[in-house]
Amino acid sequence: MVGLTTWLRYATMKLEHSLYLSWKNYHIGEINGKQFNNSVWKNFFQGRLTFLHWHSGEEMEPTLPQQGGNLLVRKMITPVPTQVFVGDVVLMKDPEKPDDRLVRRLAAVEGYEMTSKDENDEPFILEKDQCWVLADNDSLKLKEARDSRLFGPVHMSDILGRVIYAMKSAVDHGPVHNSPLAVKQDLSILAFELDVDEMSKNSKT
Repeated sequence: MVGLTTWLRYATMKLEHSLYLSWKNYHIGEINGKQFNNSVWKNFFQGRLTFLHWHSGEEMEPTLPQQGGNLLVRKMITPVPTQVFVGDVVLMKDPEKPDDRLVRRLAAVEGYEMTSKDENDEPFILEKDQCWVLADNDSLKLKEARDSRLFGPVHMSDILGRVIYAMKSAVDHGPVHNSPLAVKQDLSILAFELDVDEMSKNSKT
């Protein structure tokens, strides 16, 4: 049984998301002022804060399975350092292939000083709205890991969401290890939108 506090947190996040989507559509002219309220409530009652994404590859082992599995991804209204945090696993646009998607761990955000093991590389500070992402698999070579060590800083707007649950197999699944702040924020979303049967049914394995 889901408690009242959990429900209120979830409802608040859904309302914020609905207001943002409706305001965005109003701002670009897709809806008018009279349609705004209807849009808010439609998004609130029918919309979701998550979506499924199929992921495969060895870059995020052991966090995510190499053979592939469905991920539950929390949508981000605006991916800023107050919504996604260092330590979070994020779904993002591939900087080298914008139509493709990558899953990497957020390692640093704007204001962080980045240093290299190579003494010839000068330290630098991540600029506003920049972030640094890394693969979890330390055994991979640089070109195989395909993270910020290869393509450099990433713009925060390229982050599409935070990965909050992973389906490795029908008997091996669970929440993704993210930052403590993210885990706390996402508890109510998992309580209402996690459907293990759906994730398993839509699995490609």
